[in-house]
Amino acid sequence: MGLYERLSGASAPAATPPSEADGGEAAPAPSAAPEPDAMAERLAQLRRRTHQALVRALGPRLYDTSTSQAQLEQAVRDKLTEVLAGESMPMSAADRAQLTAAIVDDILGYGPLEPLLDDESVTEVMCNGHRQVYIERSGRLELTDITFLDEGHLRRVIEKIVGEVGRRIDEAQPYVDARLPDGSRVNAVIPPVTIDGPTLTIRKFSAEAFTGADLVSYGTWTNAASEFLAAAVQGRTNILVSGGTGAGKTTTLNVLSNFIPTTERIVTIEDAAELRLGQPHVVRMEYRPPNIEGRGEIAIRDLVRNALRMRPDRIVVGEVRGGEALDMLQAMNTGHDGSISTVHANSPRDAIARLETMVLMAGVDLPVRAIREQIAAGIQFIVHQSRMKDGSRRITHVTEVTGMEGDTIMLQDIFLYDEGMGFDPESGRALGHLKATGIRPTITDHLGDQGIGVDVSWFQPEDFARRGRR
Repeated sequence: MGLYERLSGASAPAATPPSEADGGEAAPAPSAAPEPDAMAERLAQLRRRTHQALVRALGPRLYDTSTSQAQLEQAVRDKLTEVLAGESMPMSAADRAQLTAAIVDDILGYGPLEPLLDDESVTEVMCNGHRQVYIERSGRLELTDITFLDEGHLRRVIEKIVGEVGRRIDEAQPYVDARLPDGSRVNAVIPPVTIDGPTLTIRKFSAEAFTGADLVSYGTWTNAASEFLAAAVQGRTNILVSGGTGAGKTTTLNVLSNFIPTTERIVTIEDAAELRLGQPHVVRMEYRPPNIEGRGEIAIRDLVRNALRMRPDRIVVGEVRGGEALDMLQAMNTGHDGSISTVHANSPRDAIARLETMVLMAGVDLPVRAIREQIAAGIQFIVHQSRMKDGSRRITHVTEVTGMEGDTIMLQDIFLYDEGMGFDPESGRALGHLKATGIRPTITDHLGDQGIGVDVSWFQPEDFARRGRR
């Protein structure tokens, strides 16, 4: 019998009172068992009391970095056993074990989110307040039955996450980007910015970094595109990965970065460190927000400029959002070839326009033509990625920047996603894939001069399905 049923039984009357048919006076109807909401509240109160008592008992030991995780967990369990022994609420061994696990997760982990973070099929966790938790699985959103005890409970989990990476969140700074120890991306927003309580979004990453072969098996790109981009990275071409939110830009950036030879020195610059590179010679730098006095901020732009003094063979910028675009373009045009970055955009052409805008955000008064010349000289390829309506992520464009014609940056598509193949009528899965357009990129001769083999069969043209065909 579970804890809920035991408490319900303990609240019910011991015997049925006599009725008028038995010759006795009519007695008031027995009080009904507590409603489920009332029982849930009693369990929540027990959990709060136990949690608070445990925190008071252990105090600073919970934050002692000299204590190993195993020792700390054992200390928590031992003290928790003592605290529960003083509770009068009846509990079976199974009930006690369940409550113990929940409280240990609250104190040492991330509370109710622990099972979701451990579930490899869950790719995103979205907490819209303490009563509503959604997940993304296989590209689809699902509402879970997981809830937090109250807003304070969710707020404590958020503070634990951001505190582990040296960030802060309070009324003066009510939103924050952070990460989990495994690199999963975290965004948290609290009142007064959010109306309905704290909001937490966690974008999980696979326990093992994806490879180019993995993206082929998922249909994200094809063997030909994968082999060509691997050759382009090894040949030190500058690549910009573009796409919308949730399109998979960071995953693609990570895969492209892993094509960099192991003999080179790589400097990565990120807002929240997410990249996981397999090369031995990697220096990782991360944006630092201002402190509570508004001082001490280390911006992405500062890190890009500092990276130029670190003798990098490659500079990988997690995402370009502002004035650092100018410094990145200058690096690409002054001998730091082979740099890779991402940008939010709806198409390759839009990515170029966004770069122009971000360069202007640097506060330097440059003519538009000069900016475009920097972009045309610095960027060789744009890899654009989209999220399909079935939830899958697909590379839709591998586009080469071929230079300037007048005041216009010229682009040509080397690989293009065939949208005309449509979707499977039963499963709803996208049927299209990335196809070669038949255009041979101008960079192939340069790659050949560097001894990097280029197979002309990668660029053999394919027929594109007519739009609307199934």
